[in-house]
Amino acid sequence: MKVSEFRRAVDEEFGEAQGRVLTNELVIDDLGGRTAQQALDAGVPTAQVWLALCDANDVPEERRHGRGLPARSR
Repeated sequence: MKVSEFRRAVDEEFGEAQGRVLTNELVIDDLGGRTAQQALDAGVPTAQVWLALCDANDVPEERRHGRGLPARSR
């Protein structure tokens, strides 16, 4: 997952404004007590950051691959 794909997925799932707040302010234990942005800046793979953000916000499994796209196996 590219960073641009991550940003699009965040905007589609949470909305642009709420997505920015979650990405920059929500500290996620699964990311070592970092925000999603801090984890990205530290080089954590974007797919891992996306899944951690989804877990932290109870995003249903069927929407974690992107809205309107068929589910991909991990």
